[in-house]
Amino acid sequence: MDLGLSGARVLVTAGAAGIGRAIVDGFLAQGARVATCDISEEALATLPPGVLARRVDVADATALAAFTDEAIDGLGGLDCLVNNAGIAGPTAPVEHVDIAAWRQTLDVVLTSQFVTVGRAVPALRASKNPSIANLSSLAGRMGFAMRTPYAAAKWGVIGLTKSLSIELGPDGIRVNAILPGLVAGDRQRRVLEARAQRQGISFDEAEAEAFRYTSLREYVPPEAIASQILYLASHQGRHVSGQSLSVCGDTRMLG
Repeated sequence: MDLGLSGARVLVTAGAAGIGRAIVDGFLAQGARVATCDISEEALATLPPGVLARRVDVADATALAAFTDEAIDGLGGLDCLVNNAGIAGPTAPVEHVDIAAWRQTLDVVLTSQFVTVGRAVPALRASKNPSIANLSSLAGRMGFAMRTPYAAAKWGVIGLTKSLSIELGPDGIRVNAILPGLVAGDRQRRVLEARAQRQGISFDEAEAEAFRYTSLREYVPPEAIASQILYLASHQGRHVSGQSLSVCGDTRMLG
């Protein structure tokens, strides 16, 4: 389906693997021009020619701001910002969570979005079809026991998104949050492995427990997340802003 995104200038954080790579590939398939960063040199090397790609640790606000400026300059402006970068953070009772792990999780998941938006807004104001998509999580709506840094950061993403939608709406900039559920890939596997280890059960048992609260009982493919973001970035999504949109197969609880 042609979404009218040919030539769109798009910046995606953490776009070399997983959900981010599906988002990058989706925009490229629509004829968009894409810039992305990632912490993995190996993953960056797999990106197709023509993508402006740099190794950046998004927890480093100075480096991230510099990359955002470089990307906007290299693209000749910006139409869509996708804040995808994130980490799972520690899986532990709150009294055992190290303050450094707490800070790192918030820096990667939440503060990175604040940094990129702050640098991108002037360019987005000059766009004829500006949008921002921030990756949150069902943990940002439901909470997540034993994952307090992650859940707190993802709740923060929703608050940031709603506030930005109100602030930037008069400029015509749409801002939405995407809340993935159980997404197929290495990160979800690691989360379930940590849960299994914590509970003293097998991976299969941890997986079955997670799906017990999901109506469709299957993983969400990364491409489904990308499709939602492509729609929001297109003119078809021009009246959607300030929303927290779940792509989760109707997950009712995070165990």
